Amino acid sequence: MSPRLVLTGPMGVGKSTVGQLLAERLGVGYRDTDDDIVAAEGRTISDIFVEDGEPAFRALEKEAVRQALASHHGVLALGGGAILDPDTRALLAGERVVHLSMDVEEAVRRTGLGAARPLLAVNPRKQWRELMEARRHLYEETATAVVPTDGRTPEEVADAVLDALELKEA
Repeated sequence: MSPRLVLTGPMGVGKSTVGQLLAERLGVGYRDTDDDIVAAEGRTISDIFVEDGEPAFRALEKEAVRQALASHHGVLALGGGAILDPDTRALLAGERVVHLSMDVEEAVRRTGLGAARPLLAVNPRKQWRELMEARRHLYEETATAVVPTDGRTPEEVADAVLDALELKEA
């Protein structure tokens, strides 16, 4: 049995907040692969990026996603770059995947695009735009549904996800 649903999207889109709401409403557990990596490594994602580099982080992420997809039956949130890996995208085929989307102004408002985001350390708006241009088609390719989050509360986004997947609350 696989997850009830998988959330993808850029950093700061609200995957954790919305994922926890959805898990509560569906009466299932919530899991975030970024949290799995931090717990396993005993250090932050920013520290892994700085100390080991992005390729090392992506290898950890790929394995965390593989394990979570194989063992978690609730709501699963993936890190923003997890869909970059072709094997991960293949594993997502057949899953109920919801891409939570937002525009750059919403990203700035929500995250401040601060230093805690290792891929956005210099010129965050430009880098966020470039990341999204590179990733958008991958998010959309793996998604069963796309739910815009701009100007919506987490509760409204959760409602839209349930509607998009035609899921009923527990």
